[in-house]
Amino acid sequence: MVSTNESTDAATVPDAAEQGSAGGGKANRQIPSFLVIGVLSTLFYLGLYVVARMVVNPQAANLIALAVSAVANTAANRRFTFGITGSEGALRHQLQGAVAFVIGLALSSGVLALLDVAAPHASKVVEVGGLIVANGLATVVRFLLMKVWVFKK
Repeated sequence: MVSTNESTDAATVPDAAEQGSAGGGKANRQIPSFLVIGVLSTLFYLGLYVVARMVVNPQAANLIALAVSAVANTAANRRFTFGITGSEGALRHQLQGAVAFVIGLALSSGVLALLDVAAPHASKVVEVGGLIVANGLATVVRFLLMKVWVFKK
């Protein structure tokens, strides 16, 4: 179904496969798309983190990398996972996506803080490993928030 406040071009009209009972068809398409975008976003985030980590502390590098990758992730999921095109509602979606960003930031910052206490001289490889775990948990939360709140149709 097309929301009355979204673009009505053909890309936003769900096909028959997406119109299952209780959204089953949508989930069959959304989950693989979300996973691909998530993997690409995670690689982008980790790359940004490693580069930023060369010049700033772990917490600042995390904030920079997560902020940049979260905007890209929300835009990609808006278009490819949830099939929303056009600019109408984009700012609202980014602002709602910021809630997922804050949760992800809390998880990843918490992992870095815990690592600093438990292993103060941990290598950057260990830092990245901890961030991968935190990002995995944040991904589950992000999908649920996007599906039931940000991009609900």
